[in-house]
Amino acid sequence: MATPPDDNRLSRAYAAPEVTVVYDQGRCRHYAECVRGLPQVFDPTHRPWIRADLADAQAVAEVVRRCPTGALHYRPGAEEPEEPTHPTVITPDPRGPLLVRGDLVLDTPDGPLPETRAALCACGHTQNQPFCDGACGVNAAPSGSTRD
Repeated sequence: MATPPDDNRLSRAYAAPEVTVVYDQGRCRHYAECVRGLPQVFDPTHRPWIRADLADAQAVAEVVRRCPTGALHYRPGAEEPEEPTHPTVITPDPRGPLLVRGDLVLDTPDGPLPETRAALCACGHTQNQPFCDGACGVNAAPSGSTRD
């Protein structure tokens, strides 16, 4: 499954010898699965806030896959890219977005985007179609957030 390009102005790649983590700020809704999963790697109080070299690649990949919005992706050094969940699962979050996991192709303004995880807008007020951007107040960015 392809990962989002890192030429997006909101995306940034954090490389380590065994794995590269790509963070898309525009898709982050601050569920903090990454921070809870590997706080030494994902530390919003440091810059850079992602240090993929502080844990083994498999542990980093496991935590990245927990990101419900797809704001985090990984590219292993010598392995294939992240595999989608089967079957596809859609979970409505009571605070706003539809959390989707699976083998997805999303219709975006820039064209089709292959994806494995996404938080899709359920309120219709997003400016980042089809992704939830928090326009309805879902997981507003707290102070000390992961935004670079």
